[in-house]
Amino acid sequence: MVPHLRKQFNQQFTEEKYEAYIRDIENMHPGALDFRVAETPVFVPKDFTASMLGACDSIIDVMLRSDFKTITQRSIPPSQHIPGENDRPEFLIFDFGVCQDAEGKLEPQLIEMQAFPSLFAYQSCMSHITEQYANVPENFSAYLSGYNSKTYEEALKKIILNGHAPENVILLEIYPAQQKTRIDFYCTQKMLGIQPVCLTELIVEGTQLFYLREGIKTRVHRIFNRLIFDDLHQQEGWQQMTDLTQKLDVEWVPHPNWFYRVSKFTLPFIDHPNVPDTFFLNELSQPVNLAEYVLKPLFSFAGMGVVIDVTQEDIDKIDDPENWILQKKVQYADVILTPDEPAKAELRLFYFWDKTWDRPKAIHNLARLSKGKMIGTRYNKNKTWVGGTIAYFEK
Repeated sequence: MVPHLRKQFNQQFTEEKYEAYIRDIENMHPGALDFRVAETPVFVPKDFTASMLGACDSIIDVMLRSDFKTITQRSIPPSQHIPGENDRPEFLIFDFGVCQDAEGKLEPQLIEMQAFPSLFAYQSCMSHITEQYANVPENFSAYLSGYNSKTYEEALKKIILNGHAPENVILLEIYPAQQKTRIDFYCTQKMLGIQPVCLTELIVEGTQLFYLREGIKTRVHRIFNRLIFDDLHQQEGWQQMTDLTQKLDVEWVPHPNWFYRVSKFTLPFIDHPNVPDTFFLNELSQPVNLAEYVLKPLFSFAGMGVVIDVTQEDIDKIDDPENWILQKKVQYADVILTPDEPAKAELRLFYFWDKTWDRPKAIHNLARLSKGKMIGTRYNKNKTWVGGTIAYFEK
């Protein structure tokens, strides 16, 4: 995206450098890296960053509306409503595709958003390694809003711990040691001192939660939630696991209800040129050219159930149209030049929202490269210069 930096990186690239880079990342937590890391970071110019931040500001304005909880109440499945919801999501992520407008100019287009954590600790740990590997210029940074690695870690620690001792805060997942993102769990543990805990390991006594820390039953005061309830219900025997919908004396960060409120469900309420037009299927008042839209289920995540080439037959067989959206397609740009075919890019902005701030702040990021029809491993098998990486923003 910054032509001279792309040319310089590609000219200096060697497979030996890349292999050494991957070894450095793997050595952070041997055996835990379970996804592909792309050969290159993404270099992002100022104007493109400003467009993404402007779109995020517009979305945040919607979230700050006094009726936001009212208009998003239906987004929370009744069977997955968790008591104790707070007044804000402490973490937000916004995914932007690097796209082309009608004149061929690069522009960001929002693909998805969630009030849910991402690979916050891992991305911070690997960004320094990538900075050295890619010889990133001093006027580019992986951090936003004036943050650096030290202040980023301080903010993450403050928000997740909220004044509690690390032993009383847990990172909650289902079978964390089996997750492809487990390297982030271990980076979080090293950075903050909190332990990854499986839902099956929680101990409930009345309204109190406990877990075993080095064999000692330890009280849980706060949960750093990495558990996606939609995924949980795909697990065999989930009905016998700890019921988190009961009233428990515990804090959540972020609270699970926000995962649904700030999601695909929110898109139809947003009007911004960098946010594709989106409609609830049951509220579509006039015909549209289905070839220009993607059909998405509201209550399915990680790309499951998405229909890219929509037909009227797809629409007709849906018996719960209130739980589906039509989202205008965007044209990803073949923007990252590689030794063979160019790659598409998607940029994920990390926003933190400390309880003392009026608005959330953009802090850090994650990037993903793809040469397939969509972003994701299943569309990029046997390809190179694809996978997870990081963006560096021009200051």
